[in-house]
Formats: sequence, structure tokens, C-alpha cells
Amino acid sequence: MATEAPTVTWLTQQAHDRLAAELEQLTGSGRTEIAKKIEQAREEGDLKENGGYHAAKEEQGKIEARIRQLTLLLRHAQVGAAAAADGHVAAGTVVTATIAGAENRFLLGSREIAGDSGLDVYSEQSPLGAAILGASVGDTVSYTAPNGRAISVRIELVESYTG
Repeated sequence: MATEAPTVTWLTQQAHDRLAAELEQLTGSGRTEIAKKIEQAREEGDLKENGGYHAAKEEQGKIEARIRQLTLLLRHAQVGAAAAADGHVAAGTVVTATIAGAENRFLLGSREIAGDSGLDVYSEQSPLGAAILGASVGDTVSYTAPNGRAISVRIELVESYTG
């Protein structure tokens, strides 16, 4: 069974620090709190019909999944300054593009970078991201949507992400 190489994700230092702090909280007090909730629910009696117990176990599963996600992301992260706005689309740039006739502005990179910025985010591995990666302002490229339709994309503006 072959394993796929982990994806390298570009992160700003600010995003890396925010995610590292979240991971520390989840592996420390987050785990302690959920263990206490499970123990309290267990003391209520019959586990088959104990909604509090099942809810706490489900929450524990979500916490552990997020811990695994953050651990993998941080282990394979490339931390650094945003790509320079030299007119070429790269990870960590904010792109304004006309997609199928409508203007869109989004960050190319990881959703974890954007935080609460409100920007839409597309991964470099997504069909759109892969199609525009390396393109220049003024270029028109196309990608195949999941429904099989070819979608035209014209790069209008490329800016550095300032977070």
C-alpha cells in the first residue's frame, strides 16, 4: 500500500502561531475538560441512554480529529512572508479573477491562513488553484469543474496577502 506524500502548506507566521496555540490548548486543557465531561456523564448511570455521555464522546472525537489535522498541517507547513505581488499567482497571494464572466477575489492557499479575514480561499491543489498557479495578470486559463464543464478564468490582479 503506497502512501501519498504530505502536502506542504504555506502559512504566515501569524497563522502558524495561531494554529500552534490552538493545538496547545486542545492537547492540554481541551483534553482535560472533555475527559471531565465524559467522567461526569458516566457517573449518571446507564450509558446506553445517556445523551450527555454520547455528546461528550462525540465532542472528544472532534477534538482528536482537529488535533490530528493541526499536527499534520504544522509538521508540513512552510512558514514565511507572503509571496511578493509580482503579477504572478502563487500560494499566499490574493487574486482578483473573472471566472465564467463574474469577478471574484480570493486567497490562494490554506483556509487556515485566512482566519477571520472573510476572504474566500482556494487551495493550490483545487482544480481552480492548480489552473491559475503561476499564471500572470492578463492571462486567461481554464479548468474543468467537477461537473465536467470547462470554466474560463482571466487573472485581473494579484496582490500580496497581508493577513
